[in-house]
Amino acid sequence: MGKTYSVISEEQKAWIAKQRIFFVATAPMSATGHINCSPKGGDTGRVLDGSTFAYADLTGSGIETTAHLRENGRIVVMFCAFEGPPKIVRLHGTGAVVYLHEEAFGPLVSRFPDVPGIRAIITVKVSRVSDSCGFSVPFFDFVEERDGLSLWSDKKGEEGLAAYRAEKNRLSIDSLPGYVVPEPSSEKTD
Repeated sequence: MGKTYSVISEEQKAWIAKQRIFFVATAPMSATGHINCSPKGGDTGRVLDGSTFAYADLTGSGIETTAHLRENGRIVVMFCAFEGPPKIVRLHGTGAVVYLHEEAFGPLVSRFPDVPGIRAIITVKVSRVSDSCGFSVPFFDFVEERDGLSLWSDKKGEEGLAAYRAEKNRLSIDSLPGYVVPEPSSEKTD
């Protein structure tokens, strides 16, 4: 039977660090809005401490998680064991978006490998941890990471990625505000 905790234990932290994929779910406040569930792969997630999880949010076609977090902050992150003993861990909490242009971004991004296309760091203040059996989750064999997003990001370059985010990531599918595009810096002249 499942158990709940108020913090992420050291054992859970070590197990989470070994997972190759996790899922993030958010929802808008509107009853007619679209619920979102996104898979996240690669070495993009980190338990920062017993009550904080963060992941590198990579540039992509959607901006649902960011839009939902900006609106209401609700988020759950789920990890499943696809190898070894069965296990599911869910981290429920309040999420926040730390953008490239924000001061807090630098210290956070330094905790992740250099991955092309990072558009933000999502932080989750964890208020509930649930740990359950996962007996029905099948086994899957890991083959390798996909490199399509990295290749696409490298080809676009920083300016191309910024333009893409400005064009494609401003609004969610429900027209909620998504990615915050930084204002051009104004230089002082004497």
